[in-house]
Amino acid sequence: MQADIHPQYFTTQVHCGCGNTFVTRSTRKELKVDICSACHPFYTGKLKFVDTAGRIEKFKTKFAKAGYASLQSAGKKGKAEK
Repeated sequence: MQADIHPQYFTTQVHCGCGNTFVTRSTRKELKVDICSACHPFYTGKLKFVDTAGRIEKFKTKFAKAGYASLQSAGKKGKAEK
């Protein structure tokens, strides 16, 4: 093995968006994460929507205007053309 090619390995403080903090080891001295095991839906069992950049709101407003009729009519047109 070659000497001095590996990065430094630090004790790292990880900060989550929910306020949880824990210590691990990494090549970075500090990490900031959006979701950790204390707030992730898989580990908590609670349903939680993780909205990145307002995508859920954008989707709701887009289809609130047209309603579901536009989706159904597009499906009928596709079947008639086949």
